[in-house]
Amino acid sequence: MATEGSTASDGLAFGFLRANPRPAKPRASGVTEIRGPYYSVMGRRYLSDVLETMGEHVDILKFAGGSFTLMPEVALLEILETAHRHDVMVSTGGFVEHVLTHGPEAVERYIEECARLGFDIVEISAGFISLPADDYLRLIERVRRAGLKPKAEVGIQFGAGGATTPGELAQEGTKDVEAAIDLGRRALDAGAYMVMIESEGITEEVESWRTDVVAAIVRGLGLEQVMFEAADPEVFGWYVKNYGPDVNLFVDHSQIVQLECLRRGIWGTKSLWGRVLAYRDHDEQGEEVGDD
Repeated sequence: MATEGSTASDGLAFGFLRANPRPAKPRASGVTEIRGPYYSVMGRRYLSDVLETMGEHVDILKFAGGSFTLMPEVALLEILETAHRHDVMVSTGGFVEHVLTHGPEAVERYIEECARLGFDIVEISAGFISLPADDYLRLIERVRRAGLKPKAEVGIQFGAGGATTPGELAQEGTKDVEAAIDLGRRALDAGAYMVMIESEGITEEVESWRTDVVAAIVRGLGLEQVMFEAADPEVFGWYVKNYGPDVNLFVDHSQIVQLECLRRGIWGTKSLWGRVLAYRDHDEQGEEVGDD
């Protein structure tokens, strides 16, 4: 557990070497969310190994594809307890859009069950369904009333979230980026903890990256309450290179080390090596850094 006034470098091996300063958890910027069980199985022992070595660099564990519904409840509770022991919040992922197809009563029970089991964040996504903006905002308020953090997923691509090919997504078309920014702003005003930017149509399943969309989102919503999906090393490397070590990112759990090396400025690819730097007189807790 980090103490007040500490930084995330406290207690790390070789702590005398220079690295970009990182605030201690709970962080307000430079948040790293990792994907939990989906492409590979993850139980308590596997997660313990991950977090005992790299837990200081992980802020959120996100389930994907409703994988928690396939687990015995006792195993799910063990994962939640393990994450919380390492000061890592746990997110449902965007499974609510499947639950919405079962009707309002199922949504109510789903949110209540998430609170009972000990989830921290309920992600609200609508990649495969058409949900009116006012209903989207009602969901945010309902999650808040349950004592959970609503995380709003916003994107520009119709049909996002199912590993659809670029050609198929191109036929679906994209949404206006200003409309996505407006929805993200309304979600934050309604109490969303953070806005997740879906990668499809921007850096995933596209012929060329829509960096103009990223720039528009940053101008419209800022960086602190926005997280970008970047489950590819080239993608998260680009975000860190262009928006600095404090950009909030969602990556696969296998990529924690590579991402944190980039954030800290201690290692990188040819285009990043020695370029990701931070110049700060004080960290977020007011403690001086960098003065020997």
